[in-house]
Amino acid sequence: MRTSGLLYGIGAYAMWGVFPAFFPLLKPATALEVLAHRIVWTFLLMVVVVAAARRLRDIGLITGRVWLLLVCASALISINWGIYIYAVNNGHVVDAALGYFINPLVTVALGLLIFRERLNRAQLIALAIAVIAVVVFTVEVGAPPYIGLGLALSFGLYGALKKVVPTDPRVSVGIEALVAAPLALAYIVVLERGGPGTFTDFGASHVVLLILSGIVTALPLLLFAAAAQRLPLVTMGLMFYLTPAMQLTWGVLVGHEPMPPARWLGFALIWLALLVFSIDALWRARAAAAADRIDAT
Repeated sequence: MRTSGLLYGIGAYAMWGVFPAFFPLLKPATALEVLAHRIVWTFLLMVVVVAAARRLRDIGLITGRVWLLLVCASALISINWGIYIYAVNNGHVVDAALGYFINPLVTVALGLLIFRERLNRAQLIALAIAVIAVVVFTVEVGAPPYIGLGLALSFGLYGALKKVVPTDPRVSVGIEALVAAPLALAYIVVLERGGPGTFTDFGASHVVLLILSGIVTALPLLLFAAAAQRLPLVTMGLMFYLTPAMQLTWGVLVGHEPMPPARWLGFALIWLALLVFSIDALWRARAAAAADRIDAT
């Protein structure tokens, strides 16, 4: 069970990590056109997945409150996807990596603000270091790191909503795509009929790549859901860093994005905050496991 969970988790995070190599292949489609295709093809794939899992009946059992939460989740994940596609297609892969490095810390901050969770000393220190890092990035660029903060906040809020949605992950992802699909499809139709649509104008390979955008969107989400069922949250959290590490490496070595000393300092502070956060999480997980063993005896 644990071995399969690790394989699923590595598969999910590695796929997310190579996204900077995939989405530029969809040019000259704009970020909005790619987002629209990503939503539509993800929805069609999830229809097949939900039907194969015999979960279609679950849709009729969803309450109005849960529908509202899923609509909000759909909006947040669409914003996150749109920002990310813009970033990787316009030479901001390092900024996108920053967003996913600080995402765990943003999640902790949202837990404090939204769920009134209490933070221990290590978590407060990690958040304080992260705030200093954001200040460093702001001074270095001359403006706040909007792409990184936008990705971290949208995905953090998305995760907070999913925490309170009592729906099978496959069904919830399908509904999130369903909510956005009509608007996305309408946008594609408008582009193809009278705008600068690219779907049918750049050969069969371009059509295939745009369709694949839905598959590469849904597949890591399904792998992630399978891993989450088999692995402790601490393990999932630590494995998450694989994605932004791969993205940062791509941005620096392949994209040759500028990394002045101040930017390296900002990343060093983020990594220090994550180190403090991770050591604390591991210590608390081991303490909880030890307490459970004592109770069992």
